[in-house]
Amino acid sequence: MIFALLNLFLLLIVIINALTMPKLSRKSLSSQSIAIHIPMRNESENVIGLIEMLNNQSIDGDYHFYLLDDNSIDDTYALLEKTIGSDDRFTLLNGSELPPGWIGKTWALEQLFQTSKEEIIITLDADVRITSDALSRAVNTLDAYGLDFLSIYPRQIVTSFGQRMVQPLLQWSWLSTLILRATMRSTNPAFAVANGQFFIVRRSALSGYQEVSNKVLDDMELARALLKKGHKGSVINGGDIAQCHMYSSFAELRAGYAKSLWKAFGSIGGTIFAIVFILASGVVPIILILMGSVWGWIAFELIVLSRVISASLSNGRIFDSIMHPISSIMLIYLIIYSWSVRKSVEWKGRTL
Repeated sequence: MIFALLNLFLLLIVIINALTMPKLSRKSLSSQSIAIHIPMRNESENVIGLIEMLNNQSIDGDYHFYLLDDNSIDDTYALLEKTIGSDDRFTLLNGSELPPGWIGKTWALEQLFQTSKEEIIITLDADVRITSDALSRAVNTLDAYGLDFLSIYPRQIVTSFGQRMVQPLLQWSWLSTLILRATMRSTNPAFAVANGQFFIVRRSALSGYQEVSNKVLDDMELARALLKKGHKGSVINGGDIAQCHMYSSFAELRAGYAKSLWKAFGSIGGTIFAIVFILASGVVPIILILMGSVWGWIAFELIVLSRVISASLSNGRIFDSIMHPISSIMLIYLIIYSWSVRKSVEWKGRTL
């Protein structure tokens, strides 16, 4: 019965979010200067699609695109030069060498921050694709809710079985554990949730990236740092205006999670708690079903319903919700794997 109650609690939070969570604004753009920061390393396959997408943006007002090539070992920089040409809306930077105490992405973000001067900073990953009105709606949403920062969560494109099992858990995790409307009014760092794929922040709230210089989970740590300083912000479902295909294979997915999952829960104690939670909500119900318990069926149906609602909100695959126990087992595997390789993790050709 306790496992059914746990999953009922998660379902209730998802339902509350479905009914009350903030929506992206559709109002016309306010008069503010906007810097779009895009750090890039070994992104040659994304260059052409990225620049075409930026060229199609519909923005009224003062805006500028800043792109930084972070010492790529492929032809990212050459392709950027060729594709951008003489378009004065773009500033292309050749990143300097990584200094001690920094990791690649945070150093790239720091250089972009020091170069731009605009009031609003929007950070995009190179593999994110957005609609033509996405940047305007992002700024308007920040203003509409009186926030200092906002993490706009893209729809995650999944193609392989492994991606289908793991990626939807990202959005479900915050939809089932945080009441988003409440987090927007709080500055408690415990409520921090963020995804750096599409992140918007006011320059007045951001003094740079020194506080997260060596943080693998730079997006979450940045959100915590901003909340600690009294700035307000949260995450919002951005599936209508943004999408991202993070990984092209399970090997890439495993490498991506390996660099960050061991840090995701704060400590070994937090990791153990997370694994127990995942087992209790996603795996134990199946064990109870196999033992003939009706409570196992109830717990399973509740957790699947929470996944169905989450998938519906994020334009995901509703059918995959029924395979939540498999998703749970795969996530536990990735957590354990991340801890086992944490001292030798490589990403984008660098050891973290």
